[in-house]
Amino acid sequence: MVPLLVALLFLCLGAEAVDRSNFKTCEQSSFCKRQRELKPGQSPYRALLDTLELSDSRITLQLINDNNKVRLLLELYRLHGNMTRVKINELKPLKPRYEVPDVLITDPPTEPMTLVAQDENGLVLSLGVDEQRVIVSARPFRLDIVEGPTVLLSLNSRVVPQLLYKARVGFIRAFRDTVLSEEFVEEDKPGMWEETFKTHSDSKPNGPSSISLDFSFPGVDHVYGIPEHADTLKLRNTDGGDPYRLYNLDVFQYELHNLMALYGAVPVIISHNTERTMGIFWLNAAETWVDISSSTAGKTVFGKMMDFVQGSSEVPQTDVRWISESGIIDVFVLLGPTPNDVFAQYASLTGTQAFPSLSTLGYHQCRWNYNDKEDVKTVDEGFDKHDIPCDFIWLDIEHTDGKRYFTWDPHKFAQPKEMLQGLMDKKRKMVAIVDPHIKVDSGYNINNEIRSKSFYVKTKDGADYEGWCWPGNSGYPDFTNPEMRAWWASKFAYDQYEGSMENLFIWNDMNEPSVFNGPEVTMHKDALHGSWEHRDVHNIYGLYVQKATSEGLIQRSGGVERPFVLTRAFFAGSQRYGAVWTGDNAAEWGHLKISIPMCLSLGLVGISFCGADVGGFFKHPSTELLVRWYQAGAYQPFFRAHAHLDTPRREPWLFGPDNTALIREAVRQRYALLPFWYQLFYNAYRTGQPVMRALWVEYPKEPATFVIEDEYLLGKDLLVHPVTDEGAKGVTAYLPGKGEIWYDVHTFQKHKGAQNLYIPVTMSSIPVFQRGGSIISRKNRVRRSSTCMENDPYTLYVALSPQGTAEGEIYIDDFHTFNFEKEKQFIHRHLHFSDNTLSSNNLAPDSNFSTAAWIEKVIIMGATQPTSISLIAADGTKSAVEFEFDSAASVLTLRKPGVNAGADWTVLLQ
Repeated sequence: MVPLLVALLFLCLGAEAVDRSNFKTCEQSSFCKRQRELKPGQSPYRALLDTLELSDSRITLQLINDNNKVRLLLELYRLHGNMTRVKINELKPLKPRYEVPDVLITDPPTEPMTLVAQDENGLVLSLGVDEQRVIVSARPFRLDIVEGPTVLLSLNSRVVPQLLYKARVGFIRAFRDTVLSEEFVEEDKPGMWEETFKTHSDSKPNGPSSISLDFSFPGVDHVYGIPEHADTLKLRNTDGGDPYRLYNLDVFQYELHNLMALYGAVPVIISHNTERTMGIFWLNAAETWVDISSSTAGKTVFGKMMDFVQGSSEVPQTDVRWISESGIIDVFVLLGPTPNDVFAQYASLTGTQAFPSLSTLGYHQCRWNYNDKEDVKTVDEGFDKHDIPCDFIWLDIEHTDGKRYFTWDPHKFAQPKEMLQGLMDKKRKMVAIVDPHIKVDSGYNINNEIRSKSFYVKTKDGADYEGWCWPGNSGYPDFTNPEMRAWWASKFAYDQYEGSMENLFIWNDMNEPSVFNGPEVTMHKDALHGSWEHRDVHNIYGLYVQKATSEGLIQRSGGVERPFVLTRAFFAGSQRYGAVWTGDNAAEWGHLKISIPMCLSLGLVGISFCGADVGGFFKHPSTELLVRWYQAGAYQPFFRAHAHLDTPRREPWLFGPDNTALIREAVRQRYALLPFWYQLFYNAYRTGQPVMRALWVEYPKEPATFVIEDEYLLGKDLLVHPVTDEGAKGVTAYLPGKGEIWYDVHTFQKHKGAQNLYIPVTMSSIPVFQRGGSIISRKNRVRRSSTCMENDPYTLYVALSPQGTAEGEIYIDDFHTFNFEKEKQFIHRHLHFSDNTLSSNNLAPDSNFSTAAWIEKVIIMGATQPTSISLIAADGTKSAVEFEFDSAASVLTLRKPGVNAGADWTVLLQ
């Protein structure tokens, strides 16, 4: 049991604070260090214009190093939806390079390009829309994307891919301020052929293979994205420090405002200014570093060809440099021009957020660990006793038989179906953890099957790779293998996962993968996934785990039920498979604050279903911090409380009746808004737009919004400013939108947009505002779980704009199956108010679904007093509607219109 003792020791040490020495800096990562060490110089690379081949779908062009005559192949694609794809690889590689599969949802459709000019200095290609051109400079190689007179983006303007060639293997590298140069390397540098970090050795059998490429954004000061980092929403300048690192790692109690890698990696950067939003998607699953710097853009390097797009004046510029350890350069330029365009473009490549069942948007109660079946029952009953809604109770690793996943402890959880049935009777559900490290034990059937099928990751010598994790000595299934994923999915069948039922869902933790005795607490880079090294696939491993688990949950229901899988590790495309959370945070005010920009950053790159452990995983929160965290968590997409094994119990009723009441109210506010949350997630599924949004997404021309990270929007209609400071007596919220108005959702008080508003707060305060011009639906009859509320009536909150108009939507289906997609069984209505008329119209006339829910109340903010109100039903019948008017608040309340939520109807105010 030595491995288990080491694991426990690692846990105890990690619980105090992250040990930075366990994780590399750029200086300690040999390829990052080499890339940064290279100095500016004249590049020998040029484009061989006579090798240009232009087809309906792409152009190809060879690039040559005049020093040694080695060539690269450039491929350029114009993609449907205003995107451009650039691929650069060796023309004749000595060994194939890894190209990331399974992230793109389809082969992106292309559009034709036209050659409009060419001479000995370069060529110009038309992209077919909005005067967009690609200008390729021949010597030195450079690529600029322009629109009319404006340079949108430059590739290789500061750093250009460089191919270094050695006898054993060729590889692409990029050198700062050089342009595509290639040379024979006479002297090896440390870390090229073998690298050691602490006691761990990386054999590097293929030698150095890093790639890098620079992108310049003229006129841009703000860039966002590349999660996951516990840092600001706006990305920082990395000059003089480490770059941002993308390398999925198990980091216990991570530090704040540190650019070190965390659990997930999405290689997407979004640039924004008042004129345009664009994105870069760097499709590479290897360890990646991203440098960001500000510079000044002057004239381009190829004279008259660019004179017509750039003058002599200099403009501010943000430069982004990507450095990856292996793979090819495969980059998608998302040309916007609006934020929603960029979201749609990225979604067309990697898919949208999976549409969750309604219950998963409710409250989740978790801890490491609930002791046994009776403990679960007591917690479940506690929610009912204290009238706090809850949908899920979670079980961590201690529920298993000796950390053997897909099993139950025979003493503590001897009758799991009885426990699950008890929850089902309350219309509640459970999540159990299933991690991707498998106990090496000849008596464990999961281990035996994986070993017999040769599904484990291999060492560089071909043996099954083993490392230490929670069970002790563990094997690691090769989730990059589709046969392994199919087998894994089959293990979630009810006849395979003994004790499971339809209300049991799954949590994939430790899937970076975490290897306690591995380099940087992860897998050795020279481990093998078939013919590929782990260094090639590292950042996509966690996606594959969640993908296989999600597919297993779908298959167990015959493809009927929507799955729920929470993952800690993620990559581009992980949004298709479920939810993520921000990992092992701490019960500190700073961790509460940082949860906002962390989830906002994830939303910008497609992952909307995000949340942080309410209360903090490590340490024990003060009652004030716990209450404030519940209030913030209630307005974040994934709402789960979680706590470490060594912390005191913290169920929401254990902190005295006053704090219980405050927490109850926060959770009840969440449940009342579930119709709105559900509609937002449906919209995210359909469009790729984030659920939780940075203010600049909806107000892209307001510079005041560009760095705000202590408040956010839910959709476009709710603005939330959680209280995140200890002892706060007030907060200052920025209400965006000149000429707009915002209504306090608690008092209905009206405030003008484009102002900083000071809001006095007490411990019960959750500052939330509804945008004038919007209609939001709620269910104010809050019950023990979301399932109990499915047929309950709706209340519509109509917030009038200064012009006296408002609009919104309501979406209803069965809340848990794929029938909305497969059978078109859903209701989608457009709600509209203008000219004193409120109407509901069908947005999906070809859909087929009915609901028992009805409209029991309409509250109109900013209204004037009518003399009468009448309802016109779908059949033309007309009836009077009871109402009351609060003249002090200008709020009109319509009582019991009594109309079905899925019907056509009109309300007339006279």
